[in-house]
Amino acid sequence: MKATGIVRRIDDLGRVVIPKEIRRTMRIREGDPLEIFTSKDGEVIFKKYSLLSGVDEFAAQLCETLSKTTGASVAVTDRDSVIAAAGGARRDLIGKHISAQLEQIMEDRGIYRADGDARGVFVTETLDRYCASVAAPILSEGDALGLVVFVSGEKNVADETEYKLAQAIAAFLGKHMES
Repeated sequence: MKATGIVRRIDDLGRVVIPKEIRRTMRIREGDPLEIFTSKDGEVIFKKYSLLSGVDEFAAQLCETLSKTTGASVAVTDRDSVIAAAGGARRDLIGKHISAQLEQIMEDRGIYRADGDARGVFVTETLDRYCASVAAPILSEGDALGLVVFVSGEKNVADETEYKLAQAIAAFLGKHMES
């Protein structure tokens, strides 16, 4: 754990304000769920909670199946990072933060499909060699939980099969999270 030097008081309703700098650094947005842990030493620890964290092995199996079927690299993200991937880009993508462009696609709740003409949407904020050819948001009870992404390297054009598969898997994961 890293000390920040910031001290906050608890108000009469038991609330603590997390400073803006920490929220920005940790990518905590208004409405984000936080999990609360305690230790024997009296520490209270807040951790960003991912609704998709419980399905990461399942998502990895889906990615592997899609990758073997289509020959493409496939990833599943939560709201912040890549939680599962398969194909040639797997090692480079797992655990990386998603790009601001992908976050916006998720927030807009629409399916992105690359057309090959414009500059592609990067999958992560640190790697510029992987672009999304298709990105379909995983929606559950109206909330955007993550994305199903078909990843491309050089060619950045999605065919109809990738588009429909991403849409179907995103809908399936969304329904799975509701039950």
